[in-house]
Amino acid sequence: MTTAVPAQESDPTTDLLASARALAPLLREQAAHNEASGHLTTLVEDALHEHRLFGMWTPRELGGSEVDPVRSLDILQTLSEADPSTAWVVMAASLATGTGGAYLGDEAVAEMFSGTRLPVVAGQGTRPGRAVRDGNGYRLSGEWNFASGIKHAQWIHTLGVVEETGQALIFVLPKSRATLSDNWDVMGLRATGSIDYSIDNVYVPAAFTHVGPTTVPLRGGSVLRLGIMHLSIIGHSAWALGVSRRMLDELADLVRSKVGRPGSLAESATFHANYGAAEAEWHAAHDFVHQAWSDVEARITCGLEPTHEQQTRVRLALYHATRMAESVSNVVYRAAGTTALRSGALQQLFRDVHAGTQHVTSAPAVLEACGRDLAGVEPESSWLYMNLVPGNRHDL
Repeated sequence: MTTAVPAQESDPTTDLLASARALAPLLREQAAHNEASGHLTTLVEDALHEHRLFGMWTPRELGGSEVDPVRSLDILQTLSEADPSTAWVVMAASLATGTGGAYLGDEAVAEMFSGTRLPVVAGQGTRPGRAVRDGNGYRLSGEWNFASGIKHAQWIHTLGVVEETGQALIFVLPKSRATLSDNWDVMGLRATGSIDYSIDNVYVPAAFTHVGPTTVPLRGGSVLRLGIMHLSIIGHSAWALGVSRRMLDELADLVRSKVGRPGSLAESATFHANYGAAEAEWHAAHDFVHQAWSDVEARITCGLEPTHEQQTRVRLALYHATRMAESVSNVVYRAAGTTALRSGALQQLFRDVHAGTQHVTSAPAVLEACGRDLAGVEPESSWLYMNLVPGNRHDL
């Protein structure tokens, strides 16, 4: 039986956290269907549009909500607890849609945001393609991987380097101009549909481009001054907290259902200790993430950029939360025994966690860079995406 979800009012300032909570039963119900399809079901996709969740970081003047960092964490954690793949699609598409609305030229925005629904933008913002200048635009070519949510998108957001200047730009173009490869055959996060795509000598007008690491929006307020990378860090941090929280809760439900049975984990002191330690890990990671982003939010609300130290802390908090989720998933898997081995929520969550840990934002190099920075061995360095690079530090 499909759960009916009442749509929220169309006011773009609608409380998206309430929407995420209202949608949670539907997302749980549809999770297995999403995974079997390799993308979100039409029921889920329509519900996300009705509740305007793809507009989480879109400028208000374009019909979005410009949700602040801490509330964004709560929204995406709630979605991740319900279905990690849905949360992953929402965070990826909200980022590309919101930054497109904030940073692209007027011509592009007028075309993209002309419909009754908010557009969905998806693609790859790391591995670059090649661009050459052509009049008032560029010719873009390349091959990209991991386009999470692209099956639900109308537009592609993709990184390219201009051959004449070496400048890294984000290019936004209709999805129809790309060749998609339906090759997302993976262990976890199957419903994200994070397929590969290629583009061959496609003309992109300059208005449909923006500087990759920009933090200067043409539209929107303080949250859009964070730039692409920091919005991505918010999303991945919340995702790790949500999927690990769900695994702990699923395990607790399983154990309670077997109270009184001989040999039940409910009577095991070793299980009690392991579960308590896992809860402590989760709360430590949650509080680290929230404190780091509360500090950033206080600063950007005053019109200031995050300090270098704050930028380091949010990256370290993301790495810590991701590795916590991996650790918790292993504790839960071992404790749940054959229940986690069989098809069901615990098996799917376990696979999703281990797919999520492979993302570039939580690679070992990120931890190493944070360690170098915190130890003070590179005092003149600054952050470019997830890399610590020489020079350009300008804390105010």
